[in-house]
This record gives sequence, structure tokens and C-alpha cells, in this order.
Amino acid sequence: MDSSNDEALDIIITNVVATFRTRCHLNLRTIALEGTNVIYKPEVGKVLMKLRKPKITASIWSSGKIICTGATSEDEAKLGARRLARCLQKLGFKVRFSAFKVVNVLAVCSMPFAVHLIDFTKNNRPIASYEPELHPAATYRIKNLKATIQVFSTGSITVTGPNVQNVANAVEQVYPLLFECKKPLCK
Repeated sequence: MDSSNDEALDIIITNVVATFRTRCHLNLRTIALEGTNVIYKPEVGKVLMKLRKPKITASIWSSGKIICTGATSEDEAKLGARRLARCLQKLGFKVRFSAFKVVNVLAVCSMPFAVHLIDFTKNNRPIASYEPELHPAATYRIKNLKATIQVFSTGSITVTGPNVQNVANAVEQVYPLLFECKKPLCK
């Protein structure tokens, strides 16, 4: 960050997506009939189960694969996944919690300045793209971090990455590039 302007940026994690396996076959009809906070979707072949604390929604397949969404941290995602496994155990399934993995983290961050998107895209041409007819944000991809950043002209950015650390590193990496293209303050 710029040495004359030492402001800390607040990165707010809005969604963490995690997967895990139960290592046993699950009868979706039993889960739908006996479970609580459950929506059965037989046309898709899955059950949606919601937990209140932590607030997550899980997609459960009969193969035993479960995807949890809605957590706001990696620890909360793991806690929610474990609670979900426990709920399935209470329904009579021989669930073993295994292969837990955080697959996606979505975060938002607001820059303390507006950004001139056309300049930003010109300066970072191969990895930045801006199509104002299609989307109001410029897209910046960082291959080595596997992160994608959507930059809006207001200075708001949306970051998607494989884990929280990569998201934070992506924001640190893109900040100087955005600072170069900041809009002058209007009076």
C-alpha cells in the first residue's frame, strides 16, 4: 500500500463453499422424511438441508458427497459441515466425516477511492478485461493465486479464490495497480 496513506482495507468474507464426504450411501427419502429444515429435490437427485447456527445450506447427494455454502469463514464452514454430519448420524446413517475441503471463498472489499476502469484495463491488458456492454466491472485474473477480481468504478471489488489467504494476497497484489488508476476527487 502507499506509504503516505496507511489505511487498512476491510476484506469482508461473504461466502465460503466447502465439500466433504460421508463415506456411506445416503437414502435421500429418509433424510427428507425424518430430517429437519430439509427440502427434497428428487428431479435433481439431492436434498437441501439448512442449519441455523452456523448459517449454512448443504446440498446432499445419495453418493455421500455434500457441498456446504453460506459460511463466513473457513472455521465456520468446517463446524457447519461437522454439525451436518452429526445430524445425518442421528438419522441412523453410518457417517464418517472425511475429505473436507474449502473449494471457494467469495469476499468483498471497498477501496478508499474510485477507479478509472479503462485506464486500469489498458495498463494490465493481458490479464484484465473490461466489457462495459456486458458487465459494469473490469475482470482481473491472477493465475498463480487462482483468484478472480471484479473491479467496479466506485472502488468496490469482489474477490473469488480457493481460500482466505489467496483472497487476501490477491487484494494486496491488486491494490497498487488500482491506486495508479484512481479517479481524482470531484469537488
